Amino acid sequence: MRVLAFGFAALFSAMFLQVPQVLAEPELKVVGTGDGLDMLQEIGAGFAAGHPDIKLSIPPSIGSGGGIAAVSSGAERLGRVARPLTDSEIEFGLVYLPIAKIPSAIFTHPSAGIEGLTSEELVKVYSGEITNWSELGGNDVRVRLVRREDADSTLQVLRASMPGWKDLEFFPRSKTALTTQEAISTAREVEGAVAFGPYSKELEDGLAILRIDGHHPTDGAYPSAVTLALIYKDGTMDGEMQAFIDYAVSDPARELIRNFGGVPAPN
Repeated sequence: MRVLAFGFAALFSAMFLQVPQVLAEPELKVVGTGDGLDMLQEIGAGFAAGHPDIKLSIPPSIGSGGGIAAVSSGAERLGRVARPLTDSEIEFGLVYLPIAKIPSAIFTHPSAGIEGLTSEELVKVYSGEITNWSELGGNDVRVRLVRREDADSTLQVLRASMPGWKDLEFFPRSKTALTTQEAISTAREVEGAVAFGPYSKELEDGLAILRIDGHHPTDGAYPSAVTLALIYKDGTMDGEMQAFIDYAVSDPARELIRNFGGVPAPN
């Protein structure tokens, strides 16, 4: 009986090994910055509707640096960044394809009671010189500062373009948000909070988008914006990657970028 059982088990194993294994289709992930994430996910949804055969994923932020590392190592095929590539990254074989310019925005929890600031007032807020919104004509609510890490793309653009930000030293008690989504959620949830990040029309829902020196982020005279770009490694282009890139610069995608408050990159 034991011999028979062993023989049956061996036969079953042999049959199982002969069954062809079905391999899962590889997923095309576009990884990296949180800047413009909602906009890019909408572009992805439009792409997926026309390409049901391609498994596309645009996951939460791992930062521009994370996207660069993933594509450089070959872990992922496509990345998204909100800063230019360095010379060494270009020499390593990364290709940079801008798709949109996204204004940087300063936004607050509605409890602040503020609609706009001068650039000088904004510096005083983030340096800690102003600690209550009532000092600026707002509500009697304590200012809760939310900043980003030094390498953040929006912060780098603000330092390069917003008056007074080049040498701005942040108030030590400010909170450092590690992703754009964390900065937004903190501003939505914490009374008196002020934060910054890439502008999108969805920010208008539940947040106060501040005019700076009288200019809304979508105004032509507003100084600060980041460029959202796709990256890939030279020599790795395949049909799925090319299809998504073609769609990301197509007329439907460009119209969607405009609807989100961005400016499509020149063709």
